[in-house]
Amino acid sequence: MNQPKRYLVTSALPYANGLKHVGHLAGAYLPADIYVRYLRAQKRDVVFVCGSDEHGTAIPIQALKEKITSKEIIDKYHEICKQDFSDLSISFDIYHRTSEKLHHETARDFFTALESEGQLEIKESEQFYDEETNTFLADRFIKGTCPNCSYDSAYGDQCERCGKSLSSDELINPVSTLSGNQPIKKSTKHWYLPLNKHEEFLRHWIIKEHAADWKTNVLGQCKSWIDGGLQPRAVTRDLNWGVPVPLKEADGKVLYVWFDAPIGYISATKQWALDNNKDWQPYWKDSDTQLVHFIGKDNIVFHCIIFPIMLHLNGMILPKNVPANEFMNLEGEKMSTSRNWKIDMQDYINDFVKKENGGGQCVDMLRYYLTQIAPETKDSEFTWQGFQDAVNNELVAVFGNFVNRTLVLLHKLCNGKVPTVHTDILDEVDKKLITAIEQTVPFVQKSIEEYRFRDALFEVIDLSRKGNQYLQKKEPWIKAKQPSENGNIVESAQKEIDNTIHHCIQLCANLAILINPLLPHTSKKILHLLKVVDKLLDWQNAGKLNLLSVGYSLRAPELLFRKIEDDEIKYQIEKLKNNAQKYKPMEEEKLVTNLVPQKSTIQFDDFTKLDLRTGTIVACEKVEKADKLLKISVDLGSETRTIVSGIALHYKPEEMVGKQVIVIVNLASRKMKGIESQGMILTAEDSDGKLRLLKPENSVNPGSLVS
Repeated sequence: MNQPKRYLVTSALPYANGLKHVGHLAGAYLPADIYVRYLRAQKRDVVFVCGSDEHGTAIPIQALKEKITSKEIIDKYHEICKQDFSDLSISFDIYHRTSEKLHHETARDFFTALESEGQLEIKESEQFYDEETNTFLADRFIKGTCPNCSYDSAYGDQCERCGKSLSSDELINPVSTLSGNQPIKKSTKHWYLPLNKHEEFLRHWIIKEHAADWKTNVLGQCKSWIDGGLQPRAVTRDLNWGVPVPLKEADGKVLYVWFDAPIGYISATKQWALDNNKDWQPYWKDSDTQLVHFIGKDNIVFHCIIFPIMLHLNGMILPKNVPANEFMNLEGEKMSTSRNWKIDMQDYINDFVKKENGGGQCVDMLRYYLTQIAPETKDSEFTWQGFQDAVNNELVAVFGNFVNRTLVLLHKLCNGKVPTVHTDILDEVDKKLITAIEQTVPFVQKSIEEYRFRDALFEVIDLSRKGNQYLQKKEPWIKAKQPSENGNIVESAQKEIDNTIHHCIQLCANLAILINPLLPHTSKKILHLLKVVDKLLDWQNAGKLNLLSVGYSLRAPELLFRKIEDDEIKYQIEKLKNNAQKYKPMEEEKLVTNLVPQKSTIQFDDFTKLDLRTGTIVACEKVEKADKLLKISVDLGSETRTIVSGIALHYKPEEMVGKQVIVIVNLASRKMKGIESQGMILTAEDSDGKLRLLKPENSVNPGSLVS
C-alpha cells in the first residue's frame, strides 16, 4: 500500500467546562500522541490538531455554578486543559479554540454551503419556553421530577441521581432553572441535516470500504445506528451561547454544538497553516491525505456518521480510520466527574510530576500504565495498585534495570567506552539477541500503524527483558574474574565481555528509538546517557547494530525510574475515597438508583404462564466477537440447555460454573451470534449498574419449580 503524502491527526475537542481526568487522557489524547510521535520519527508530514470545545449548554451551566460569565469559564478551563496536556507531554501542533473568530467564520461558511445547496431541511416543533426570560430552554435548563427514580431535581437530559437519559418532555412538573417558573410549549423553527438520505453512502463507505481495517467495536456501533434507521438531526438551536446562524430568519439561534465542534478541526488546521505559512486545504481536500480521528466510544456516532456526511457534502476527505477507545473504569467503578470518582490530570501532575526534579519520569510512568491498560477494544480499569505494580515490576525491574546494568558494566569492565565487537567469536546466544532486535522493529511498527499501542509497548519492554536474559546467560562479571598472570583479564574472556557489552549498548540505543513514541522522556534520558543527539531517534535507525561507535565514551549510569512507595499508593486511594465521599448520595437515595418505571398491571393468569425453574450452571464460555455475551450450559434436572446471556461484563466464565440460577424455561428460543438460546437467566441490576444473578436462598435440586 502506498504511503500517504501527508497525515492529519485529531483528538476529540474537550469541553472547556472543567478539569479532565486520566480516563479522557487514555481515550483520545495519549493514543493520538503515540501515533503522531511515531509518524514524526518516520519523517512523515503530519499535523496534530485539537482545542477547546467552548459552545453548548455545558458552558453556561458551569458558569451558573461558578457564578461567573460563560466567557470567563472558557478562558479559565481552556488555559488549564492546555497546560495539563502540555505537562503530560501531549504534543499538539496546535491547541485551538472554537470561540475564536476564525472558527466562527469557518463554521458559518460550512452551514451556508449546506443550506445554499439544499442539503438541509427546515422543521417546526414545540419546545419549552420561559416567558419571564424570553428564552427557549435547552434540556439542561429544565429541572423536574425524574419519572424513573422520583428525584425532584433531575435535568431535562439526564437524572444525576439514577443516571437515566431523559428528554425534557418526560420530566414531571418541569420548571425553568433560569426563572423557577413552569415553562410553556412554544413553536420554533430549526434547520436539520437529513441523515436518513445518506444511509447508502454510509453503508458503502463504512461497511464495505473499512470492514477490514476498523475496530470491531467501532464498526458494530456504526452498523447498529445505520440498521436502526437514521433520522434528521437539528443543526441549530435556540440559545444565546454559540456560533450565530448566518441567516436573517434565524435571529437568536446558534449552530448546535455537535455541528460546530468537529468543524473545529478544520478551523484549527487553518490557524496552524496561518501560523506556519502553510496551505491548509491539502490537509482537508487532497485525497493523498490520511485523516485519523482519535476519540472515545461516546463520540463514535459524531465522527463516523454525522461529520463524514458533512465532509462528504462539502467535498472534503473522509477519515481513513477512527480508532475509538472504550471507557476506563477506576478502582472497580465507572469514572465519573459528577460523583468525583476520578483522577484529574492536574491532580496527577501536582502529586507526582511537579514533585520530581524535571518530572519527566513520572509523566512516562503514567503514559506507560495508561498504554498498558488502554481500553482499545473493551472497557479497562485503572487501579493505584496496578499502577504501582506496572512501574516497579516492569519499568524499574525490567526496562530500567537493563539500561542501568549495561552502563554499570560498561564503566566497570570497558572503561566507560563502547567496546569493539569480535565477529569471529559470535555464538548462538549473541545471534539470538541480534535477531530479536531486528524482528522487534517491524512488529512495533506494524502495531503502531494498526493502532495497537498496547502490543507495541509490550514488545519494546519484552525486548529489554530479552536483554536482561542475555546478560544472565553471558555473565560478563564472572568472566572478568578470570585474571591472567599479570592481573589483567585474559584476552579470550575480555573479547567475550566486549561482545556482550557492545551488543547490550547497541540494544540500549535501539530501545531509545523504539520507546520514543510511547515514553518520550525516557527516550531522551537514554540519549543523554549515551551522549548522542536527537537525530538518533529517526525511525530509519531502528534495528541497526552500529548506532554507537567503538571507543565512544558514555556517561555514568543514572536510574531511569524510581520505585512507587506503598505510602504513596495508600495516600492516593484515601484521597480518592475522601473526594468521592463529598458527592456520595444519601443511603436512602441509593435505594432507588437504577429503578425503571413499573410496567402495566397484569392478571394472575398472565403470571402463571411463566415456567420458572432452578438450574445449575455446568459449563460457561465467552461468545466469540461478542464482548457482552456468555454461552452457558444449565442443568435443569431432566435436561441440559444452552442459554446465551449478556452478563460477560459482570461475570467471568470460570466464576459461573457451579452457580444456581433461576431460568424462564418456556421462553421461545432465539439465535444470538449463531447460537440458539433456549431460555433466559434472571438477573437484577444493583445501584452501581452491575448485574447480579437471582438464585435460591439455599441450594435446591435442578429443575425445581419457582412460584
